[in-house]
Amino acid sequence: MKYYFEKTTDYAFEEAVEKVTEELKKEGFGVLTEIDVQATLKKKLDVDFRKYQILGACNPSFAHKALQAENKIGAMLPCNVIVQELDNGKTEVAAVDPVASMVAVQNDKLGGIAGEIRAKLEKVIENV
Repeated sequence: MKYYFEKTTDYAFEEAVEKVTEELKKEGFGVLTEIDVQATLKKKLDVDFRKYQILGACNPSFAHKALQAENKIGAMLPCNVIVQELDNGKTEVAAVDPVASMVAVQNDKLGGIAGEIRAKLEKVIENV
């Protein structure tokens, strides 16, 4: 099972980050964390890396439902969405597939919740 869904775009990197953030908001997600992988790797390891950002997205309503169904599910939250610059000048956006993530949890109560979140994240990626 593939653990993510992705789309390659013609947006410049910064535009793609903005567009993903806008689309997440439309689906009820906020961005709790933003990790600039390029800057972090440069600072910590003094290595050069492509533009790559991890957005930690959370939909509070679904997070609450998931936490009620499984008290340790917070270890798998938030839903990560990445934006990365490709060698061909294009930008890729990808999101975790929460259904694939939930397979490891083995809690039937989470299946429906994960399916609803999957649909929202797929819509975000499609609309970028």
